[in-house]
Amino acid sequence: MSFRRFDFAHRRGQAQDRGLQEGLPINLRMEMLEHIDQLGRTITLPYPPKRIISCVPSTTELLYDLGLDVEVIGITKFCVHPDAWHKSKTRVGGTKNLNLTGIRDLTPDLIICDKEENKQEEVEKLMQNHMVWVSDTNTMDQGLDMIRLLGDVLSKTDRATDLCECIGSAFSALKKTLRPGNTLSAAYLIWRDPIMVAGAGTFIDDMMRRCGLLNLFPRGDNGYPEVNVDLLRQADPDLVMLSSEPFPFTEKHLPQFQKILPNAKVILVDGEMFSWPGSRMEKAAAYFREL
Repeated sequence: MSFRRFDFAHRRGQAQDRGLQEGLPINLRMEMLEHIDQLGRTITLPYPPKRIISCVPSTTELLYDLGLDVEVIGITKFCVHPDAWHKSKTRVGGTKNLNLTGIRDLTPDLIICDKEENKQEEVEKLMQNHMVWVSDTNTMDQGLDMIRLLGDVLSKTDRATDLCECIGSAFSALKKTLRPGNTLSAAYLIWRDPIMVAGAGTFIDDMMRRCGLLNLFPRGDNGYPEVNVDLLRQADPDLVMLSSEPFPFTEKHLPQFQKILPNAKVILVDGEMFSWPGSRMEKAAAYFREL
């Protein structure tokens, strides 16, 4: 996903914004600061932004945990945490089916999207008329960077720093519980028909590694390769993990995959813990220890 060709348009819009600001009385001017997102794009925003739309469920939860509330004016229908926001905030469609007209009507001064979570063509359309900050998190370290960067954008630097320290401490404690040389091979399934797995180089892959698991599948074209029953059997994993999202695997699916891989341990896992960068990572470390 590449948005860099929109840099010129954004810089031109920034110049126009500065011109408008200069025409206002000093007491009515907003402080405007430049920020760099995880694609390396520079955008100019009011500091702090007061009308925010989050198009990423994990980021919505992060905004809440950083102490925002009324500033967040729109979320997707999949932003289920916190529950109070899920029930009360204006919905702007799904993560891959955004209501672009509805977003425009909310007149946001900041829209937060994600390289993997949202569709490129929709994000590019938003960039034509709005300031869009894009995250790109394929590892926990990139997730921590995202928290720090958004903390600066949102004037929540101290809270973001504290959260990152807590996450780092939680994963350090997790690492101490792992037994050296006791790595299990694993397959992490995200979809049932066709069967799709999380490949190497994804955020899920990094979380698996931090659990002491060896992911048996390569990245593929998009990070989530499609596999068949024969490929699963050839991989012969010690552990098969059936995720709760995006496909909602349940108890009824366990026998199907146990039959395919009778020597493997087949379990259900909480997909949010493995795939949500942001404040969810603090909860994930404790979850992994129990798992």
